[in-house]
Amino acid sequence: MDAVYRLAMRKDASRLYDIRRRSILELAPPTMPAAEARAWAAQLTLSGMERKLQELEIWVAERGGIVAGWGASCGDMLEGLYTAPEFAGQGVGAALLDRLEGLMRERGFPSVRLEASSNARGFYLRRGYRATGPQTPQGAWPMVKEHLA
Repeated sequence: MDAVYRLAMRKDASRLYDIRRRSILELAPPTMPAAEARAWAAQLTLSGMERKLQELEIWVAERGGIVAGWGASCGDMLEGLYTAPEFAGQGVGAALLDRLEGLMRERGFPSVRLEASSNARGFYLRRGYRATGPQTPQGAWPMVKEHLA
């Protein structure tokens, strides 16, 4: 089933928050210790998601009318990419990433920057990103993909 892509709306906040939380808890282990995933997820709030909806451009992928994942950007920075666990491994994340990269390319950005979590690092490396520095004290991996121009 093909996905439908649309900009996120305020009413999506609860679903996007839920996808992010469940994605971290269910998909991050085993590449990230479960305790680390629980600590990360514990920092999330619905009000934080609502703030993201105001500050970032967030695209939603729907399959059969169900939100399957979302990706957020600000300028040339990918600010988040999450797939609902029940849609993991079905190309939702890769398709959202392609869409966001395409938007950045159309807007004239020569590259995409991001900070990958340990569990997502391999996903980005397989898609042409490269590390731009060591892991940060917060556990993120700075990365870039220089392909857009």
